[in-house]
Amino acid sequence: MEMRVFGRTGMRISLLGFGCGAVGGLMVRGDPRDQERTIARAIAVGVNYFDTAVQYGNGESEKNLGRVLQNLKPANVVVGTKVRLPSAKFGAITDAVTTSLEGSLARLRRDRIDIFHLHNAITVGGGGEALSVQQVLGEVVPAFERLRQQGKTRFLGLTAIGDTTALHQVIDARSFDSAQVVYNLLNPSAAVALPTDYPAQDYGRLFDHTAAAGVGVIGIRVLAGGALSGSTERHPIASPPPEPIGSAMSYDADVSRARRLLPLVKEGFAASLTEAATRFAISHPAIGTILVGMATPQQFEDALAAVEKGPLQPTALERLTRLQQALAGEPR
Repeated sequence: MEMRVFGRTGMRISLLGFGCGAVGGLMVRGDPRDQERTIARAIAVGVNYFDTAVQYGNGESEKNLGRVLQNLKPANVVVGTKVRLPSAKFGAITDAVTTSLEGSLARLRRDRIDIFHLHNAITVGGGGEALSVQQVLGEVVPAFERLRQQGKTRFLGLTAIGDTTALHQVIDARSFDSAQVVYNLLNPSAAVALPTDYPAQDYGRLFDHTAAAGVGVIGIRVLAGGALSGSTERHPIASPPPEPIGSAMSYDADVSRARRLLPLVKEGFAASLTEAATRFAISHPAIGTILVGMATPQQFEDALAAVEKGPLQPTALERLTRLQQALAGEPR
């Protein structure tokens, strides 16, 4: 397994991470034997980053990950979890952040975690369930830093969702060590300029900002919530299709556009669309690790096989660019 240095943290983490989210559902609703078997297999092949959140199954993902890691007792795994603050708690951010992490540590059966991510959307002025830039930098970061000083987390992170301008401002402040960034075949805007009127959120070359700030990048929504399988069919334990997720405003539109990328498979650049999506995500040097949602042990094996094939070749990326340009001008 290729290991990459994760931003300024100095940690070396596996290029393929282990996503414990609700979209795939393995670590939320899966068979406990499958959970342990798959994590043991992941550790055996060199995966060392495990990503969860209290929102995944209302704590079930954290409980299951904690149980399995306690049983396996692997050395040197890196664990990340998240807090999503409800707007009702915006007046008491420090207490809410602290309470959330204490609960996560109990479920994970750990004294500390490695990365604690803010999971709220961030906008310039806030509003609704989104936090403002001022709230994040003025209240969330000090609360996170207090927990770091107490030894309950090593590094501070955020999920880079919300307004692009706000995300740039927060990353540029250099308060966070990690950012979970949307990056996939349908939305490459964290890395490159999008064509005019492209049907996706424009993240404005966010990787330029993370690189300048020394922030490690976790690639998320690599399969666009499953849309980059090219199929609307979902596994019984998977969550309903997530939308919107930074590309189209609807899951069906993402699936439809994903199918228009099938020439990558038909022309021999990859064996499947999911393989192409996985290999695309690891093609950019800004990526420290990627998360691929999974419902079954076989889906982990598929992700592993794709990563082991390495990044897409330059000719494949050139073909992809032409396919993406054909989407420009369509309604999001």
